[in-house]
Amino acid sequence: MTSISPCIDLQLDGSIARITFNNPTARNALTWPMYEELKRICDAIANTPEIRVAIFRGAGDKAFVSGSDIEQFVDLQKDEAYEVAVDTIFHSLQHLPIPTIALIEGLAVGSGLLIATACDFRISTDDARFGIPVAKTLGNCLSPSNLSWIAYHLGVPMVKRMLLTTELIKAPELLNSGYLYQTTSPDAITELTEALASKLVALAPITQKASKVTLARLMESNLPDCTELMRETYNSVDFKEGVNAFLEGRPPQWLGK
Repeated sequence: MTSISPCIDLQLDGSIARITFNNPTARNALTWPMYEELKRICDAIANTPEIRVAIFRGAGDKAFVSGSDIEQFVDLQKDEAYEVAVDTIFHSLQHLPIPTIALIEGLAVGSGLLIATACDFRISTDDARFGIPVAKTLGNCLSPSNLSWIAYHLGVPMVKRMLLTTELIKAPELLNSGYLYQTTSPDAITELTEALASKLVALAPITQKASKVTLARLMESNLPDCTELMRETYNSVDFKEGVNAFLEGRPPQWLGK
């Protein structure tokens, strides 16, 4: 599937929605219009009772989603407003009333990890890698909501490895921890994903909705206000340096300011 410009493709196949992040030349990095389209798609699916399962994947075989398009950070003006806006978009995915599956080939980093974690099940290729290397790339941070979500699914020690050391974790380790539902070869991943989708479609949808939405609400309860931390990060000299260094293709020089 190809597109002239970065987009998200939606295909409906009976009771299954297939969503493809389509920006393969940038390893499916998300532009802001793609983020907005993700929310529109999720809201539409939530209001279409005939859809019983949603499958998310990236175009090509290099990445699920490799994060955000860095160029959109150049003109970022309102410090933590970006994280607040992304929270609203991911909330629509996290609270979908139907089971969701992330089919992951290659990289799932940054926003890619967050989207994969927002899905109920993750099936990846054996060589897939996962992480949030922002301490090496942009010098930005996550919102309390997104950080809480990945901590619930991955555990605090694993999240610290990803955030503080920028380590990319290989699929076998995340399979052993239970984060991944299954790993397999590229040739078999579509078939395995379709088999899981067929299994989910046959089960009681109202029970599935009650179970997953209750869990989502539990994960979001009692979130702290960390506005000052996000504001400090996005207003920092280091964040501006991270963006400029990335776009200029050079290592950033962190100043701690």
